[in-house]
Amino acid sequence: MRRWNGWGDDTYSLPVQPQALKFLQQRLGEATPFNDASWDQVCLLVPPSRLPAHPLIDTSAATRVRYSRGQSLPDWLALRYGRIAHFPDGVAFPESSADVRNLLAWAQQHGVALIPYGGGTSVAGHINVVDSAQPVLTVVMQRMCQLISLDRQSQLASFGAGVFGPDLEAQLRAYGYTLGHFPQSFEYSTLGGWVVTRSSGQQSLRYGRIEQLFAGGRLETPAGSLQLPTFPASAAGPDLREWVLGSEGRLGILTEATVRISPLPQQEAFHAVFFPDWEQAQAAVQQIAQSKLPLSMLRLSNATETLTSLTLAGHASLIRWLERYLSLRNCKEQKCLLLIGASGSRTQVGFALRAALAIAGTYRGVHIGKTMGEKWKQGRFRNVYLRNTLWQHGYAIDTVETACDWPKVRAMMQGVELAAQQSFAESGEQVHTYTHLSHLYAQGASVYTTFVYRLSGDYDTDLARWTSLKTRVSETIVRLGGTISHQHGVGRDHAPYLQAEKGELGLSALRTLARHFDPERHMNPGKLFDTAQDAS
Repeated sequence: MRRWNGWGDDTYSLPVQPQALKFLQQRLGEATPFNDASWDQVCLLVPPSRLPAHPLIDTSAATRVRYSRGQSLPDWLALRYGRIAHFPDGVAFPESSADVRNLLAWAQQHGVALIPYGGGTSVAGHINVVDSAQPVLTVVMQRMCQLISLDRQSQLASFGAGVFGPDLEAQLRAYGYTLGHFPQSFEYSTLGGWVVTRSSGQQSLRYGRIEQLFAGGRLETPAGSLQLPTFPASAAGPDLREWVLGSEGRLGILTEATVRISPLPQQEAFHAVFFPDWEQAQAAVQQIAQSKLPLSMLRLSNATETLTSLTLAGHASLIRWLERYLSLRNCKEQKCLLLIGASGSRTQVGFALRAALAIAGTYRGVHIGKTMGEKWKQGRFRNVYLRNTLWQHGYAIDTVETACDWPKVRAMMQGVELAAQQSFAESGEQVHTYTHLSHLYAQGASVYTTFVYRLSGDYDTDLARWTSLKTRVSETIVRLGGTISHQHGVGRDHAPYLQAEKGELGLSALRTLARHFDPERHMNPGKLFDTAQDAS
């Protein structure tokens, strides 16, 4: 069973090693665990539904709780403290595009707002009820998960938009193909969710971001059905796929998606390289990225993240041996870890790795083989379970991400970490913060920062601390010239910063587009544009 107030499968837990807990206690102080609100307590908060009966809609309190929030830290605070202000009035489970059209017409008839729901992994408030002024229906797409068609000649596959990552890959693997889109949320996120939030998978260097993979599909809107045919390329005016990508449910509900697939790779390999400091490491990955080698992944951790990863890894004797070896190679306190991935034929993988390692060597990179890289691959969808474990010890984990051009990368990393530290200093608290570059481009890189800090045990205090953190780091990102989101979308949490990136004219065009497809504003109100913008 999936956890209702945390991440993932409730039968799985990721233990935290004693040395790792001691590591956090030394940096943040000892934390005091507290009791979460119980399932029964939260269900009692659910008010009566305002929706008329409909055969596709479940209005039970239990279902409305399960589909009320996502995976952001404010979502966790609301669920675990039992402080949820608003619930959907019902949850629908359509099984076809016809069902979705039926629900859209019904919502228009009864004045109901609709929130599309994929896998519920949002960390930016995409699926939350903003207010209770009108009845709200959450539309869960997970029953629309079949492989509809597969064109081997064109390497195109069409799916119901509610298919989860593992189910999508399993259906493709049966025919010898892969999509290759592996975000950290892979196990619990859906194809439709990836498209409408412009997701990026961990191996995007080979397979591309979702915008390169999304070839066409079907969007059901209050104004009608929008069909997006597939072409290898087209110069016939603006690309309508771009209206759907990143639309976050404001235009309608994506019911089918056609994606560009690839044959399963003959081989995959993930290797680890350590650099003596960030300056050498960044210069190396910039050159590797601009060399356009056929790699699948580059992931560079700064010194603090490298230290944290080694501390959390366990296997203390092996880590001590590694530390001694790296010290002899002049990789000491400021060492930075780079993971390099390659996928394809054996010839392609061998060539790409040799060329990348040769570049790394010119920047004093120390190649230690593939053991750490393969361990990372084995645990890449499990590490997020640490959020559950640390919460039980009284600590919270949150993240923020952006992307910027190469001249801004180092200042962005330092600026975001400093903003977080200043935010917590105001309340007399410490924050353990660290950063990696998770996606590399010829032009620049994504900058992904993690924050670990103590929970207070008081909902209002913890929400205020998060609000201060989010505001400080978001303002810093905008000021330093980064996008407000590289891969998590806008939702509600990032909406106040969208105008800085799009400009008033651009934002006005997006609002006009939303009104064209949704004249009565039923679709996911309050998301993508903030509340004031939504009303304009």
